[in-house]
Amino acid sequence: MTLLDVLAVGAGLSLTWIIFQSRRPDSHYLPPGPKGLPIIGNVADMPSEKEWLTFAEWGRKWGGIISVKLLGRPMIIVNSASIMEELDKKGAIYSNRPVLEMGGELVGYSQTLVLIPYGQRFRTYRKHFSRYLGAQPIQNLYPLVEHETRRFLKRTLAKQEDLLAHLRKLAGGIILRSTYGYEVQDGEDPFVNLIEHANDNFNAATVPGAFPVDFFPVLKKLPEWFPGAGFLKTAREWAKDTAKMVEVPYNYTKEQMAAGSAVPSFVSTGLENESSLSADDIRDLKFTASSMYGGGADTTVSAEYAFFLAMVLNPDVQKKAQAEIDAVVGNTRLPNFGDRPHLPYVNAIVTEVLRWNSVAPTGVPHTAIEDGYVSGYFIPKNSIILANLWNMLHDEEVYPEPFKFDPERHIAAPGKEPQPDPRKVCFGYGRRICPGMYLAEASLYSCIVMSLAVFEIEKAVENGVPITPVHENTSGIISYPKPFKCMIKPRSEKAVALIAEEHHL
Repeated sequence: MTLLDVLAVGAGLSLTWIIFQSRRPDSHYLPPGPKGLPIIGNVADMPSEKEWLTFAEWGRKWGGIISVKLLGRPMIIVNSASIMEELDKKGAIYSNRPVLEMGGELVGYSQTLVLIPYGQRFRTYRKHFSRYLGAQPIQNLYPLVEHETRRFLKRTLAKQEDLLAHLRKLAGGIILRSTYGYEVQDGEDPFVNLIEHANDNFNAATVPGAFPVDFFPVLKKLPEWFPGAGFLKTAREWAKDTAKMVEVPYNYTKEQMAAGSAVPSFVSTGLENESSLSADDIRDLKFTASSMYGGGADTTVSAEYAFFLAMVLNPDVQKKAQAEIDAVVGNTRLPNFGDRPHLPYVNAIVTEVLRWNSVAPTGVPHTAIEDGYVSGYFIPKNSIILANLWNMLHDEEVYPEPFKFDPERHIAAPGKEPQPDPRKVCFGYGRRICPGMYLAEASLYSCIVMSLAVFEIEKAVENGVPITPVHENTSGIISYPKPFKCMIKPRSEKAVALIAEEHHL
């Protein structure tokens, strides 16, 4: 899903609403920005890819908070971390989501955490996340994270050219086991395939301009046989896949519980007193569980993939981290979470990965629940609000040489404070801040520290020539480094032996 999805939201507004907005006496208090055209506003100005770069350029011209109009609907773009902090303090009125007709309403993702409107159900979902994935509860999942990371090491040693697929299996293994008590299979896994298929449908459903219903919501009331309404049949089929994503893993856990073989998980814990739960309680439990995979897997995989790219491009950083691990851990065992307080440079790499590679460059858009003011500018009700997180993480005044991968910037020197923590930026703001951030960071740390302990990550060599990859990112709400080649090999025979050790939860 790209930022242009938001255009579809604005395009569904009536002409009467557009004219009303243009005549509001307080419209001139909106933040500055590029001048648009009558009726359509700034639609023609909107970038089709890497939108964060265009927004950063606009920010340099008009300031830390700017605005554009999309078919009459204001979009507020925040380029400044200090202004985002102001939004954070007013999170109660800037925590709604735009309506996505095809992907959200018709395909069924409107009930997942990422799109559900701000309100009681949203707060219930967040309580579930906090109960199981909060700062303290997440420590109970450390053994699982370490177990799945060991499995990742084995897969990578066996077939290092499938790095990205192995990272996806790593993220899926952690989330499916912690959420449903399901252990992913090596090779093709039916649950991973089922969930990723449903997520692929969602991505297709939110391609800008792909479905007229996003522009004209009234079309969803047409019968399927009506000419041009074929999208309704597509939506019906995709909605079935969404339902399977929600129901199939949930039913697996219930079957395991009935058989007395269920392992502790988010769902099994939530169903311990099932007889006291209402139908709405069950529904919310199911959709919270399904939100855990969709909301956490892609971002974590993007960060882990970026780590391998950073090591290829910065061998000196890799060597320094490995020296720290060798000094603290030695070579007779793999590092674990107990070692983390004694590995400041490795922790700095974790933080720098999150800064250097923005996994969600513009985040997911928010909408204003009511009229308000931010940094002295008027923000009308229903405005789309977008935080350019990429720009905040690449601000030269905050992070000198922002395109350089430099973990040292996150380590405090005597008499000098470290740079602001990127984790306060990259996980969003307000009531919509990522509730899975503790699991994401724990997974990233485990992948990084164990990989550094046993692998050398180097440039691939073709025809005797080392290939230097380039750090470029894909467009979209979730952004990945573009595919790159590298060579991953064990550091020693002892490392091979450590990878091969059997490990059970």
